[in-house]
Amino acid sequence: MTVQQTSWTARVFSFPNPVNDYAARLVAGMVVLMGLAVLLGDAVWLLPFLAAGFLARVLAGPRLSAAGLLATRVLIPALGNPYRPVAGPPKRFAQFVGLLFSGGALALHWGLQLAGASKFLIAVLVLFAGLETALGFCAGCFVFGYFIRWGLVPATICAECEDFSRRVQ
Repeated sequence: MTVQQTSWTARVFSFPNPVNDYAARLVAGMVVLMGLAVLLGDAVWLLPFLAAGFLARVLAGPRLSAAGLLATRVLIPALGNPYRPVAGPPKRFAQFVGLLFSGGALALHWGLQLAGASKFLIAVLVLFAGLETALGFCAGCFVFGYFIRWGLVPATICAECEDFSRRVQ
């Protein structure tokens, strides 16, 4: 029984590698839409959902994320299943950064009553999610690359990314 539980939890709480870049960009687009609703429509009720989505994606990739499931199970198939593999570990780091920004915005807005500071964090999140959506530029992945060069990322993850980059070139 313990082996099955470990196997089940390992399957659920893992991050895919590689990741479909098209799906990642669609999820980023959904983040942009939610962020713009917060900024322009004052839909601050979306803040917990935004943070929960990032938390779900950090923990399990698209498996527990509504936006991730919508992108991978509905939108990508509707678009004819386009696929462009990108390394998973940098994308997971980018989701973690998004969790910090969205979770910070949530805490600032409702915990500290600092709506302006909260909206600033959401604006930054919208900017970088917009760059991912429109141009395929993942700022978190960019920073992750520097962490590898500076030796701040464990060698096993670095080797995994190096192996992946050789496969897709």
